[in-house]
Amino acid sequence: MNLLSSENHAETIKEAALPAPLSASQQDALRAILESGLPHVAQPYLSIAKQISATQAQVLAQIAHWQEDGLIKRFGLVVKHRKLGFNANAMVVWNIADHQVNEVAALLSSCTEVSLCYRRPRRLPDWPYNLFCMIHGTDRAIVLAQIAAMTKKFALEAVQKDILFSFKAYKQQGARYGKRGLNNG
Repeated sequence: MNLLSSENHAETIKEAALPAPLSASQQDALRAILESGLPHVAQPYLSIAKQISATQAQVLAQIAHWQEDGLIKRFGLVVKHRKLGFNANAMVVWNIADHQVNEVAALLSSCTEVSLCYRRPRRLPDWPYNLFCMIHGTDRAIVLAQIAAMTKKFALEAVQKDILFSFKAYKQQGARYGKRGLNNG
């Protein structure tokens, strides 16, 4: 077999291995299922496939397509931390020099007690903070001690910060994807 026909053969095999695309109604059903959360079973994608009369490969290929297309930016868990006994939940907001924010964010993110760490724009003059990190704990004193230890460990004592403990748990849910659009299929 010459090189040209070998490449064509490989492309034919690759195309044959791709699952058939989902129909518009299957895509809508898949979106609705994903919005409500993955099924709590050993093989959630197989379960979803059965619900929408598709194969697991089709479901996974569609999700991969949506990720490549930007409809789905990330897959993650929504943890109901209060149900697990984590009732001392603090958002630490930091006023980090703009040229250091990425470095400090990497340091804080390396701490196991930090569950989220992200940058946000300042809202001057009232809100000078540009780096946020979330710490969940079972006791307020423990969370404060963790924050003090991180502050000392990374020499952030001189940095303006505020510690905001939550008093109420708001509804936590996964992403909502909206209606089918031109680039979402």
